[in-house]
Amino acid sequence: MTVISTHKDPEALTMTFVAEFAAPVERVWQVWQDPRQLERWWGPPTWPATFERHEFTVGGASAYHMSGPEGEKYRGWWRVTALDAPTHLEFDDGFADDDGNPNPSMPATHIVVTLAPADSGTRMTSVTRFPTLAALEQLAGMGMEEGMRLAMGQIDDILTA
Repeated sequence: MTVISTHKDPEALTMTFVAEFAAPVERVWQVWQDPRQLERWWGPPTWPATFERHEFTVGGASAYHMSGPEGEKYRGWWRVTALDAPTHLEFDDGFADDDGNPNPSMPATHIVVTLAPADSGTRMTSVTRFPTLAALEQLAGMGMEEGMRLAMGQIDDILTA
C-alpha cells in the first residue's frame, strides 16, 4: 500500500508522510536498521543511496551518498538523536561536502519516525521538521516530497524479499 498521505505544513515547518505496509512492525524497523536494506529505498529509484557508515545507536552517525542518473553524486549525513526499537526513531539529516562533513550552505532537518501496528500490518509516520520556512521551501522546491514518496514506494518490495 505504501504512502497513503503527505502533508506540508508551512506554519508548523513540517512535512509528514504516512505509509502502510503489509508486514509487522519489527520487520519494517529492519528497513531502517539494516544499512543494506536502507540503501535499497532511501533514495528515489533514479537516485539510489549507498551507506558507507550507519551507526544505528543514539548519538550514532551515518554517512551516505546518492548517485544520479548522469553520474552525479550528492552526499548526506545523519545523527541519530533517539531510538526506541522497534517503534520510534529520530535523527538529524543533512547534505554533506565531498569529505562527508555537514554542508553549512544547505539546511539540515530533524526527522521523527514512528511505527505502529495497523490493520494492514504497520503504519509508518515520518515527520520532517525544517529550521525555517525558507528551508522548507528550498527542499520542497528540490523535489523532496515527490522524492520521499518514490523512495518509500520501494519499501514494499524489500519487505517481500
